[in-house]
Amino acid sequence: MSDHPLLRRLPSSSGASNDDLLSCFLDYVTEKKLELYPAQEEAVLELFEDKNVILNTPTGSGKSLVATALHFRSLAMGRRSVYTSPIKALVNEKFLALCRDFGPDNVGMATGDATVNRNAPIMCCTAEILANYALRDGAQAPFREVIMDEFHYYADHERGVAWQVPLLTMSESRFLLMSATMGATEFFRDELTRLTRAETTIVSSRERPVPLEFSYVETPVDVTLQELVEAKKTPVYLVHFTQNEAAQAAQDLMSLNFCTPAEKASIKDFMMGVKFTSPYGKEVKRYLAHGVGIHHAGLLPKYRMLVEQLAQRGLLKVICGTDTLGVGVNVPIRTVLLTRLSKYGGQKVSTLSARDFHQISGRAGRRGFDDIGYVVAQAPEHVIENLKMDAKAAGDAKKLRKMVKKKPPEGFVGWNEDTFKKLQSASPEPLTSRFQVSHGMLLQVLSRDGDGCRAMQRLIADSHEPPKAKKQHRKRAWQLFRALVERKIIEMLPKAERAEGRKLRLNVELQDDFSLNHTLALYVIDTLAIIDPASPTYAADMMTLCESIMENPDTILRRQLSKVKDDAMAEMKAEGIPYEERMARLEELEYPKPCRDFIYSTFNEFQAEHPWVGQDHIRPKSIAREMFENFRSFADYIKDYELDRAEGVLLRHLSGVHKILTQTVPDKFKTESVQEMEAWLAGVLRGTDSSLLDEWERLRDPNWKPSEDEPASREPADITRNKREFIALVRTEIFRFLRPLAMGNYKLAASQFSQLRSIWSEESLIATLDPYYDEHERISIDNEARNGRHTYVESSEDKRTWRVCQVLVDPEGLNDWQMEFSVDLEQAREAGKPTLALLGIGPVVVT
Repeated sequence: MSDHPLLRRLPSSSGASNDDLLSCFLDYVTEKKLELYPAQEEAVLELFEDKNVILNTPTGSGKSLVATALHFRSLAMGRRSVYTSPIKALVNEKFLALCRDFGPDNVGMATGDATVNRNAPIMCCTAEILANYALRDGAQAPFREVIMDEFHYYADHERGVAWQVPLLTMSESRFLLMSATMGATEFFRDELTRLTRAETTIVSSRERPVPLEFSYVETPVDVTLQELVEAKKTPVYLVHFTQNEAAQAAQDLMSLNFCTPAEKASIKDFMMGVKFTSPYGKEVKRYLAHGVGIHHAGLLPKYRMLVEQLAQRGLLKVICGTDTLGVGVNVPIRTVLLTRLSKYGGQKVSTLSARDFHQISGRAGRRGFDDIGYVVAQAPEHVIENLKMDAKAAGDAKKLRKMVKKKPPEGFVGWNEDTFKKLQSASPEPLTSRFQVSHGMLLQVLSRDGDGCRAMQRLIADSHEPPKAKKQHRKRAWQLFRALVERKIIEMLPKAERAEGRKLRLNVELQDDFSLNHTLALYVIDTLAIIDPASPTYAADMMTLCESIMENPDTILRRQLSKVKDDAMAEMKAEGIPYEERMARLEELEYPKPCRDFIYSTFNEFQAEHPWVGQDHIRPKSIAREMFENFRSFADYIKDYELDRAEGVLLRHLSGVHKILTQTVPDKFKTESVQEMEAWLAGVLRGTDSSLLDEWERLRDPNWKPSEDEPASREPADITRNKREFIALVRTEIFRFLRPLAMGNYKLAASQFSQLRSIWSEESLIATLDPYYDEHERISIDNEARNGRHTYVESSEDKRTWRVCQVLVDPEGLNDWQMEFSVDLEQAREAGKPTLALLGIGPVVVT
């Protein structure tokens, strides 16, 4: 059994003194061969005195250890504690770490995607989940200790309200707020003290365990990198502000050599057995083999994890990535090299905020590895080019007169060394309140025991907003309240039925994890009830509903719209339509939106009945559906839309659709065609990158228990392990062949499978099918044709191969011809996808 070092240090009773508990925790620190920094020690002592603590110390100064101390004290005293952070990956990482220290029975997790051990004494969750508890339960929320990590997200435009709500309602809790870039903290100290009636201590330090050295350079980035590598200031994180720039940088660095042959051999050895099967995988492998990593959200998770593992072993000299590294990504680095000091913030390009700068630069220097971290900023490219020309002219007046200086690009927001110096000394900007009233908030608060109306009034009054904004919030709350009453979602109780201050009742039941991300799941369920399950497009329409409640993956939708416009332009040119009219028509086009009018009309009706939907909108689109209906594999779709650098975006979208199908759609709506579609999607995910699907399935298993002895598997997923999923993938490959065959494109059909080229040709396919067309009008590939009952699978005695027969469905309904394939299961496991060999086409033989 795994040892859980903090679990075995818990006293036998909950009556231990603070001194005893502190002694037990310090034993753990000693066992880990750690030594508390002054700020850590001060924060722990204050927390053990039942005070609130605001911990505002640099990255790498051990804030997580302070949080662990608070969890330990809370558990020892028989209380519940909660850890929250802005992103699911950090919640998951903290969950596994706490399981190792306290044992899996004592730790739970809730992220909206999955819930594990919900009633555990230690809970890890996203900020939105904690806000739900705070709104619904107020002072009676079940957590006595609240740890809010990366607290600067309080100022996030979209999500900041979730970080403020616990500070307004959980008056019986004690808080630990943590961030490296919190800015001014006095306001939060006063508010926490007012809320909890307990003293609040600010523990702040600008001193880093690993100090930073800053430098500004006016050399090209490739020269800068070579100098840093030669000075052994690696790993270097080369920071960009778009995924495309990071990817292009990795490509550009292939002409440079950063690693010795021995180092490259070590990288090769470590990557042994790793499959780079996606379209972009070959590029990633090429970069890594050269000692150059790439890390951004557009990559498949398995590639990002591999980069992190290589970096942790010191095998990568340079990592090209985006500024998202600033939030908790596990990539140890010595040097941060900033390619720019300005970025696009959603509306305009502006100089980096002090908070962004400190978040990014704070990742330099590894505790326990480095004595110093390095932060280097590049001068603007046009400045560097002009300096090179000046140097080349060497003061020659004639050359200088002829020189044409390079100008900055249009819309450029410049920076210089003074900008860099100001950012170094600048304090993070004050955190701005993002409080807002929504239907969801109103329903949560009104569902409380007692006087929910008074609680809502108090919530607005206590919010961290100026008086003018509070007035607008009260007006907004009243408008929403009236709408809920008019629709009888809220009902005022007769005076005779009022008890304990309760004046109303809700006529709806909110799910435990009710939040903005889940609200529209109710729309899917309501709308499925009015779709005819006998419709030939029922399964595909269900997928469209699932896709419609998800956020738009803009990168993919832009490519779809571009293709729509290209096709339309070619068609209009062929028709001779004048240029001006063509341009006008193009402006009216949009990316594919199946069931567009149906979805918009049913959503409007749903919104009228369920006004807590608020400002959220339905977003019809067709990505997973397009893949499903057109028999496209993950690799096909990436190539179709040239999405190589955005594979992670497509994978996350498909994973989200699968979760909604599996987690939200009730089983009563799942016909055989839906089940097959679900299996196909699961097979696509598992064959592309099983990490997301395996993790989600593992966390949904009520019997699963994490273990510190459970290493992250580096073996490729066995794509054949789930027979239903694998058959769905095999059938997709069959229909990739059948589709061009049915259209009479024998050349394309013959090229679909590599095995076909040596056995089947365009001519042999025509000759083989001539007798078929003597008796049948065509080969059908409609929804009836793709029904699973037309596919027959037999396994060989040694379980190494399958024989698959696919009936050719014809309009006459004779269905008396079939294709026969063989599938090598071992080859499928190795390749991560089914590879079929066509054995024959002919009449069905009745035995």
